[in-house]
Amino acid sequence: MWQCPNCKRTFRNDHQAHYCGESIASIDDYISEQDAAIQPILRQVHQSIRAVLPEAEERIAWRMPTYWQGHNIIHFAAFKHHMGLYPGPEAIVAFSERLAPYRTSKGAIQFRYEQLVPLDLIADLAKWCLETGHHH
Repeated sequence: MWQCPNCKRTFRNDHQAHYCGESIASIDDYISEQDAAIQPILRQVHQSIRAVLPEAEERIAWRMPTYWQGHNIIHFAAFKHHMGLYPGPEAIVAFSERLAPYRTSKGAIQFRYEQLVPLDLIADLAKWCLETGHHH
């Protein structure tokens, strides 16, 4: 067993990668910790997802805002130049035509802040992830 000298947590693996900082309590707290210029965008994204997932529990998982209903449905995260949305690989395939203008990877989408963030697309992705059971 290895113990992190900073946070004192113990792990099976030596020098296990982990986050030592304090955990974020809520999605609203997460948004408030971001740069003031992008907070309005993140709030709109949060509201758009909330509108289509009213029963989902809001959590912070992997230091990202997460919507959970029996399983993780979708996540988003703020970065310096873009917002990442994590609906999972099946959603990327299912929405490939609508996602063509954006950078995507196996289960993630990047929306650059200087572009208009497509709130309707984000809401549709979240709803699809819940309805199909395909999730991140």
